Amino acid sequence: MGIDFEGVEGVEEVIIRTRDREIVISSPLVTRLHVQGQLVFQIAGGEVEERPLAREGVEVSEEDVQLVASQAGVSLEEARKALIEARGDLAKAILLLTGG
Repeated sequence: MGIDFEGVEGVEEVIIRTRDREIVISSPLVTRLHVQGQLVFQIAGGEVEERPLAREGVEVSEEDVQLVASQAGVSLEEARKALIEARGDLAKAILLLTGG
């Protein structure tokens, strides 16, 4: 029942992508384990950010997210979701969030 492990050097981030969101782990410690013929990765530490996936290729910049959040008085996560729903349209995203 041998367990063989080694650290994975130089990892900058790990992205776990689900159907509707990404979990981004920045600066994690990553270990690769071989356990009974299975390859297992262990991820520890780091900064964690969850974000929705852009729909149909809509790209949302962090600058746009920050602008919408400040103008609508909402969190970055709420601003990002509104921008994705508005397909990147800043004014529409702000209106969605403010009920205007």
